[in-house]
Parts: sequence; C-alpha cells; structure tokens
Amino acid sequence: MSQPRTKKRAISGWVVLNKPYDFTSTQAVGKVRWLLNAAKAGHAGTLDPLATGILPIALGEATKAVPQVQDGTKIYRFTIGWGRATATDDAEGEVIATSDVRPDRGALEAVLPRFTGTIMQRPPAFSAIKVDGERAYDLARAGETVELAERPVDIDAIELISHGSDESVLEVTCGKGTYVRALARDIAEALGTVGHVTSLHRAAVGPFTDADAVTLEQLEAAEAGEARDGLLKPVSAGLADIEEIRLDAGQANAVSHGNPVLLTGAGAPVSLDECWVSFKGKVLATGHVEFGQFKPGRVFNL
Repeated sequence: MSQPRTKKRAISGWVVLNKPYDFTSTQAVGKVRWLLNAAKAGHAGTLDPLATGILPIALGEATKAVPQVQDGTKIYRFTIGWGRATATDDAEGEVIATSDVRPDRGALEAVLPRFTGTIMQRPPAFSAIKVDGERAYDLARAGETVELAERPVDIDAIELISHGSDESVLEVTCGKGTYVRALARDIAEALGTVGHVTSLHRAAVGPFTDADAVTLEQLEAAEAGEARDGLLKPVSAGLADIEEIRLDAGQANAVSHGNPVLLTGAGAPVSLDECWVSFKGKVLATGHVEFGQFKPGRVFNL
C-alpha cells in the first residue's frame, strides 16, 4: 500500500543558497523545496551549473519579490584562463582557438577601465536568450551558428585580485543582464589573446551576500521543522534595497485589498518609482508612489 503524500507547506521566506558546483539552478530550487516541503518556490537569477555562489531561492509569498532581487546589483569573482577560447566561453565547452600570448599585469590593469560604465556586450552563443522563440543554447548545441546582437550592460567596477601567466582572478560589480563569460572573452580579445572563464562565484545578488548564504549540507543537517525553518530569511529581506513605508491600520487594510492609499505625515513621499509598504513589520505590498498616493503593484498575503 502506497504511503500518502505529505501536504506541501505554505511557507514563505528566502533561502540564500550557496549553490554548489555542477548543479543547475533548477536542481537547487527543487532540492530546497523538497527539504522544506514548500508548496511554492522560485529563484532570483540563474547561475550556470559550473558556477557557485549566491542563488536566492524564494519560497511562497517571497516569489512576489523576485523581480526586485533580480534587478539588484551583482558581484562576481571569476578566473580567466589565458590562451584558450571555448565554444561556451567557460570550461564546459570544446576549445575553438588557442594563443601563445599571455598578458602581463600592467597590460591587464590598463585595459580594465574600458570595461567599466555602460558598455556594449555580445552575449555568449550558449545563453538562455531567445532567438525566434528558441533558446540560443539549444540552437548552438544543435550545431547552428548563433550570433546574438550586442546590448548595453552596466559595469560599476572591475578589479584585478591576482595575476599569473596562465590565469587571473578578477571581481566585477555589475547590473542585470551582464554575462561574465562574455566579459572574460572580450578582455582577452582586447589584450590580443583568447581566454575563457575557468571558475565563477557569485558573491552578491541585490541585498544578499556570501555572509547570508547557507549550503545544501547545512539545510540537510538541520532538523526538519523549526531548526531548518530558522535558516530562512524573512520575505522583507528581499526588499532591503528599496524604500519601506510604514502604514497605519486603516491604510494597511485598504492596501491588503489592493486599493491605493494617500500617504500622510510630514515625511510622506510625493513620488517614488519603487517601494514597499508594511504594517507592524509585515510586508503588505510592493508598488510606487504617485502624487502622494501609494499604488500597490503586488499584494502579499502573509
């Protein structure tokens, strides 16, 4: 006789996972969801299987805050292996070009300012970008030539951490849509050589950093129930980078039903592109302020 299925829990919050190497983001979400017996889960920004680091996993009502986290600033630490280009621009792909040129430290440092600010970047052929309704990586794996159009990305800072003849370690602070594999490819090209990413670690996404991260081993080791639930961060943690507005009971009731409210008081904002409102520390909604009125976009049922 088969065992009855355990009913999934309507649990809400964030698991800031240090995603392990050689694990897809989808696999990671599935594992976390299973460990916490969560009814609903999603993630805020895919990491390549060969990358490690911050994968914010949203459970329950936290999934409504995924866009705010995804749009946040990201920090990556990565290694460029010099002298070999690959089809995927990382260690997974076959070698498609080689070069004997090895840049010295001075040349590398001199070229990095070219890759800061708003730059034009051509995404790798092996990426999730859609071409005529198909994922670019599916077309590339099928042997088709994929040439993606350049697009603007924002690079806040790029720093050389260590340098050797065969590889260099860099750290980049960047905005949404930046491909580190493309950055490594283009830096190598600017130095008259070829290169690819040999290791990649995401150290921050929006408000979440390595300091917040837990591993799958930690989740597995924690006893199911309160101990494991204690590793979650609250839904509001994903909104830490945007402004919070505290409401009174009457305003909170209106917003909870999806209605706009007039903000009162001396410090009340007149205009805000993005913010969230709370009552007694609980997230009620994300939205914007227009002419002194908060207009809810997504209402949370916590």
